[in-house]
This record gives sequence, structure tokens and C-alpha cells, in this order.
Amino acid sequence: MGDIAVPFFMSTPAAAPPWPGVIVVMEGNGISPQLLRVCERLAAEGYAAVAPDLFWRFGGSDPDKAGEHFPNLAHSDGRDDIRQCIAWLRAIGANKVGITGFCMGGGYAYLAATSGDVDASVPFYGGGVAQHLGDAQCPLLAFFGGTDEWIPRADIAKVEAHHAGNVVVYEDAQHGFMRDGSDTYHATAAPDAWQRMLAFFEEHLGG
Repeated sequence: MGDIAVPFFMSTPAAAPPWPGVIVVMEGNGISPQLLRVCERLAAEGYAAVAPDLFWRFGGSDPDKAGEHFPNLAHSDGRDDIRQCIAWLRAIGANKVGITGFCMGGGYAYLAATSGDVDASVPFYGGGVAQHLGDAQCPLLAFFGGTDEWIPRADIAKVEAHHAGNVVVYEDAQHGFMRDGSDTYHATAAPDAWQRMLAFFEEHLGG
């Protein structure tokens, strides 16, 4: 595919700008209805939410091809796409920009925090975080499930130790506990984490 600006889904509040912004980074299966609902829910709370399609170089998100796209996405490309979206939000008037993401997206949200790209970061069950521990350059709140089949509990413990007080673990929740409509959705952890995230963004981004 030719070089284009990263395509993204955007959901904005009904009120006129300016608004704080939030980048919402997809899981390894690509842009999904659940991810778009997250954007809509954030917009209802007063945030301009942008979800970039990091698989655009492969023709766009396709759940049937996620197994091909995920391993072929270079971290540098994904981070460049996210930075473009951050710049877009700032250009349309967002004086503060946060980031959240799930699974693969949680890993990118963590990298954005340690790189100083955003004003606040809330990664959910971020893949590879324990292998790329760094110093957060902005307020950080990370969520994990204690029975995550993809992220060992020992790795989560490393993140807890490195970011003491900034990690919440729902011990009986699995990977994907925020994914509404799925078998892994956790009816207690998901709403609790959502409210914690909103309070965190309100404190550090406004709303």
C-alpha cells in the first residue's frame, strides 16, 4: 500500500471544542466494534477519542488476517501512526492528550508513557510491558488480569514492582476482561476499571 496518512476512527463530544483527547489503541485483532464502543463512551464523557488502524499498511484491519498482520507490524511504524494521531488531536485544539489501549494496544500505550508522547496513559493488559520496563514520563495507571493466559503472573509482578502503586490487578480476571460481549468479559473488573480510568483521565487531562 502506498504512503498515506494513518486512517482512524474518531468520536467527539456533542459539545463544541476544545476537548481533551484520548488515543485508543487496538488489540492484535485490529479495529473492532468493541474498540469503537470505547471511543464512543469516551466521547460521551467529554473526550475526543481517536482509534488509529495500525494495520493500514496491510490493507486495513481484517480479523481473518490478524495472524498475518500482528507479527508483521513494526513497532516503529505503529508508534509513528500513534504520534500522527496525537499531533492531529493537538492540531484541532486538544491541549492535553492521553492514551489507552488493549493487549497489543496496551503495550503501545505503555511505550507512549515511557517516551513522553502523552499527558497520561492507561494500558490494559499490555503485551510485552514486563520486557520493556522504563520510567513513565507522564501519569500511568496500568490494568492486568491475574489469570491472563498470555501474560504470566510473574511478569505482571515485575510491572507492579517497577511501577509501585500505579498497577491494578484483578486476580480472577482473564486477558480481555474489558471486551464486552466476549467470554472473557469480567462483569466486576470491567466497570471498576472503567471508572478508575475516567477518574484518572479527569485528574490528569480534565474532561
